[in-house]
Amino acid sequence: METLTCQEILQAVNGTLLSGDINTVFGNVCTDSRSVKEGDIFVPLVGEKFDGHDYILSSLEKGALGSLTQKDTEISSDRVLIKVPDTLKALRDLAAYYRQKFSIPFVGITGSVGKTSTKEMVASVLQRGFKVHKTQGNFNNEIGVPLTVFGLDRSHEACVVEMGMSGFGEISRLTSIVKPDIAIITNIGLSHIEKLGSKNNILKAKMEILEGLNEKGLVILNGDDSLLYGLKGLLNFRTVFYGLDEGMDYHGYNVVSLGEQGSTFNINIGNREYTVKIPVPGLHNIYNALVGIAAGIELGISPDEIIKGIGDFSPGKMRLNIIKHNGLKIINDVYNASPQSMEAAIDVLKDISEGGRTIAVLGDMLELGEISKKAHFDVGKYAVTKGIDFVAAVGEYRNNIADGAVDAGAGKDNVFVFKNNTEAASFLKEFVKPGDVLLVKGSRGMKMEEIVNMLTG
Repeated sequence: METLTCQEILQAVNGTLLSGDINTVFGNVCTDSRSVKEGDIFVPLVGEKFDGHDYILSSLEKGALGSLTQKDTEISSDRVLIKVPDTLKALRDLAAYYRQKFSIPFVGITGSVGKTSTKEMVASVLQRGFKVHKTQGNFNNEIGVPLTVFGLDRSHEACVVEMGMSGFGEISRLTSIVKPDIAIITNIGLSHIEKLGSKNNILKAKMEILEGLNEKGLVILNGDDSLLYGLKGLLNFRTVFYGLDEGMDYHGYNVVSLGEQGSTFNINIGNREYTVKIPVPGLHNIYNALVGIAAGIELGISPDEIIKGIGDFSPGKMRLNIIKHNGLKIINDVYNASPQSMEAAIDVLKDISEGGRTIAVLGDMLELGEISKKAHFDVGKYAVTKGIDFVAAVGEYRNNIADGAVDAGAGKDNVFVFKNNTEAASFLKEFVKPGDVLLVKGSRGMKMEEIVNMLTG
């Protein structure tokens, strides 16, 4: 991060200086008192189970030069204390101010499924032409996006920011910080339907990303998503579509699965055909590559360099990571789950099985509201229709998954149900044998990495 003066911060957050020197210079913005370093300004946030204001004094003792506060706080030192009405809003306002210091291309990414892997693919492509700063981990919310922005320094030449949401208004607030030059929407799925009620409402919430888009900016949309393709000709921005259907601006064709080694496809760019190899399995990664190509072309990277960037792609921790252990092949995809991502992961399980027994260990998909039972039934059914040999269902909706599997023709001896991860792992440790290929997948709240850890020791 580049330095910020106290005076800059006061202006950015419309704050009142309660104590300290207005000429104080800060080297970083921190919201976690456990991570405070010398020279930071601490921003105490208030949550359901915590209040950062309780840690203002300890943060100053650790070396923070100042703090924001939305409460009547007193400190017995000459450190900076700035009063604001709302520290979370102040964090956003300060990030928006800091972002304006950088005249580099910003890419904003949202969507129901695949935001993080898309972010990693776009960053991998752009790194062939720029020094790229990108969202780390799951820092895609109203705290994470500002912290991502504060991670920028003068050496960075492009920034790729992931934007998540659970309801209306969140993407609007995030895009007002990022002000992207390129806005990407990956798809409109069923994630967060519990709060938003319908896919049309989810589309409306995701479209908020355009509120912050540079008026000369580019919108990149998944044309194989019917709701997104329905926007064709309706937006007041330059728009391109990508997909496997014909007629797309970035059209992937001749897709060939290479199993565990990934896949290849062809694409025509500037009247020349290119072959693109993706080093990881999964049809969804072809969509990610097409997004990367579109963003790379927009920012002036040559097709040959873009293809090299795709070849460098890694999906990120706990996202379709393939682990080999004692003759087993385990697909660790426990970062999150939705009906779409479950189906994509099941497809990968089948693609890389190479004749071994296939076992889908499927946990609950959260935040699906009224459609939860049917969605889990459908996932169990999908696994069996794809030819998966065994289904092991874990969690509250285990019986719905199992019922779907049996409905699709699975024998009852091929379907197992477990209340929790410990039960599932204990059974699997005895059941699996060398040559088996397992998929372990569920929503983040299910913590299904526990199963992977117990199987691999």
